[in-house]
Amino acid sequence: MIKGLQRLMVVALLAAIPTLAQQDGSKRASPPDAQSTAQTGSSTPQRGATDDPNYVIGPQDVIDVNVWKETDISRTVPVRPDGKISLPLLNDVQAAGLTPTQLGAQITASLKKFVTDPQVTVIVTAINSQRIYVLGEVTRPGAFPLLPGTTVLRGLSSAGGFTQFAKMKGIYVLRLENGKQVKYPFNYKDVVNGKHSEQDIVLKAGDTIVVP
Repeated sequence: MIKGLQRLMVVALLAAIPTLAQQDGSKRASPPDAQSTAQTGSSTPQRGATDDPNYVIGPQDVIDVNVWKETDISRTVPVRPDGKISLPLLNDVQAAGLTPTQLGAQITASLKKFVTDPQVTVIVTAINSQRIYVLGEVTRPGAFPLLPGTTVLRGLSSAGGFTQFAKMKGIYVLRLENGKQVKYPFNYKDVVNGKHSEQDIVLKAGDTIVVP
């Protein structure tokens, strides 16, 4: 009888070993807690609205200012109509008229009075200062953000396509140059068929595409 009990105990121990090993492995593989992650100073990077390093920030744009390991200073802020942003320690900072790199360098220089070796990254997360307008026989007429390199064809695509009454051969772009309104013709059917590609000009802020 004693030998029988001993055999049962051995079988029970062998059966328990995989379970104990699994519990021990799960403890070792457990992720670090939130406090440990926060202490590293890392954060999810913001996605930029433009990859153009020469993009000039304007009023109503939204920018992300990230100061490495300084979460109290880092923040996403809109550019006010006066062209400035508000940051802790620095108060008002001129942003409009500068590229993200230039603004980052300016903030870095100003923060050196308060922070040791500040590392600043500036990213434009929303472009609201530069807009184009699409009017006439399109499904969604209105104002649209102007992204770097946007042509007439791409600008039209923002408006969701043409209505059934659109005269696609008579489209034109209105642009203000030296105080005068200039008209640039755009024949949609020719351009999409590989003709007169020079009509697909790069748009500038304030341009208006008219679809008669």
